[in-house]
Amino acid sequence: MSVLTLRLAGPLQAWGASARFTRRTTEPAPTKSGVIGLLAAARGIQRGDDEQLQPLADLRFGVRIDQPGTRLRDFQTAIHWPTEKSMPLSERFYLADAVFVAALEGDLNLLTDLHDALKAPVYPPFLGRRSCPPAQPVELRLHPHHDLLQALSSEPWQASPWHARRHRTSPHVTLPALLEEPQSSMAAETIRDQPISFAAHHRRHALRTLVRHDIDIPHPHPAAPSAPPHDPFDVLPEESA
Repeated sequence: MSVLTLRLAGPLQAWGASARFTRRTTEPAPTKSGVIGLLAAARGIQRGDDEQLQPLADLRFGVRIDQPGTRLRDFQTAIHWPTEKSMPLSERFYLADAVFVAALEGDLNLLTDLHDALKAPVYPPFLGRRSCPPAQPVELRLHPHHDLLQALSSEPWQASPWHARRHRTSPHVTLPALLEEPQSSMAAETIRDQPISFAAHHRRHALRTLVRHDIDIPHPHPAAPSAPPHDPFDVLPEESA
């Protein structure tokens, strides 16, 4: 197996797994359906083409939270221009200033094609919603003969410099990661973000099992060791009793 890693960073992101009607929530980390949708768009796969979607949906997915960001709430409305009728007020949630490393495990040839597609996408990528473009190119690199945990453990910390400076006191940082596991365990969680169909008239998703891991990553710019406290009176001889 091999792994393709992606850097998901931007001013705003939104990864909904249970968004309904006028309340559009976001998960604290990218969903598999959102990332597979990004890859499908880059490859030019049309909505409803479930046959071409299936190989992408079969990839094993994982994500590392490098910078959790801040959860924001926004209110939006719209007008139906033909009738000039106001649409219902919509409540939408976003993640601001978040950075993630997503990873997909599978066949090297397929991952190579996806990596190339991200460099020249048919449709532009976005981070969960069309209003959330990425701040930098999404593709990171291919990791031949790696599994998810190995690839996520070998990627350097992708956090913004201002966020990294807040954690300079330690030479390592511990980052949470969510890895897809085909076999359930006592520590497993489930989320309904396994894509089955992106057809506009009938989108379908199945439950997916994931397990949390903690990954230690070297800090790229740790603070220099602090000097021992200095007392100028140490050079003076002690007074005799």
